[in-house]
Amino acid sequence: MRAMSLVGLLALFCTNAALGQVEFRSCREEQKRNGEFTLVRSAEKRGALAKLSSSSFPNFDARSTAATDNGPCASVFDTSFTSHNWLLPDGLTLTDVNRAQQSTAGQTSAPASDSQELAKKLSNPVASLISVPFQSNFDFGMGTGSGWRYTLNVQPVIPVSLNANWNMISRTILPIIHQHNVANIGTQSGLGDITQSFFFSPAKSESLIWAVGPALLIPTATNDFLGSEKFGLGPTVLVLKQEHAWTYGLLTNHIWSIAGNDQRASVNNTFIQPFIAYNTKDAWTYQVNTESSYDWTGNHWNVPMHVSVSKLVKFGKHPISFGGALRCWATSSPGGPEGCGLRFVVTPLFPR
Repeated sequence: MRAMSLVGLLALFCTNAALGQVEFRSCREEQKRNGEFTLVRSAEKRGALAKLSSSSFPNFDARSTAATDNGPCASVFDTSFTSHNWLLPDGLTLTDVNRAQQSTAGQTSAPASDSQELAKKLSNPVASLISVPFQSNFDFGMGTGSGWRYTLNVQPVIPVSLNANWNMISRTILPIIHQHNVANIGTQSGLGDITQSFFFSPAKSESLIWAVGPALLIPTATNDFLGSEKFGLGPTVLVLKQEHAWTYGLLTNHIWSIAGNDQRASVNNTFIQPFIAYNTKDAWTYQVNTESSYDWTGNHWNVPMHVSVSKLVKFGKHPISFGGALRCWATSSPGGPEGCGLRFVVTPLFPR
């Protein structure tokens, strides 16, 4: 009797299992015919699906493969299939699951990647990123040779979205100057003239990033020896390319004076800034550039060359870039800087 009971139980178990598989296959085929589900077998993909489906399909319960099925198949999917496979709602593809799986796998390195991306944006003068660089420059050998000058350039960069196709980027350079024995009459301190640029750039630039707009010279100097006493206007152009970790390009403008003190020399100045930068995965940036200018009125060049390094760090959620550079003069106007100076830059960032 005991043996017969065991045989009977075994037969009943096999029968139920077979019926369950038949019922399961029937339900699965029904779902396939309806185009509602796609079969996913990988355990890792199931984990990615749990994340993806919860945001894309609110009615899809990550704990149950049959959450969208309120019919007779629900119990079959819950009991026979949940522990081995996932069924994907119509509209989600295996490509979506693979993408979510890769995103999940890369979560641990996301902070470093985010810092690298911010550092790369900082290398782009017209990136969609609010930044306020405080750039300190130390120059020596001025005047008769013993003069020196300290210039703090406050340079807020503020992008504004005009519409779906165009951005406007405001770039201001406000110099705060302290100099000694440059004009051979002691020490001067105060504001210099502001250079204000407005760049208009396509919102979507895939291969080559470019921007054009006006540049203004605003006579804000608080001392005659610190400014031109002229109001100037002209065009400015930026062209750059970003490939992998590299950023390289050219920023230029030309400004003519259009109003101001007639007793002062006219402004007719070309500015040329070629640059190349390399960004590492841990948010270090190495850059080489020149900030050359040619004075067409005085017929002379000013050519400082910079080799710089900077590091982006975060204080809580607030990213700040710290950098320094060796600043050497290839040539300068009479009485201008000679030899090498220094540059230090602190840049708070305000990502959107």
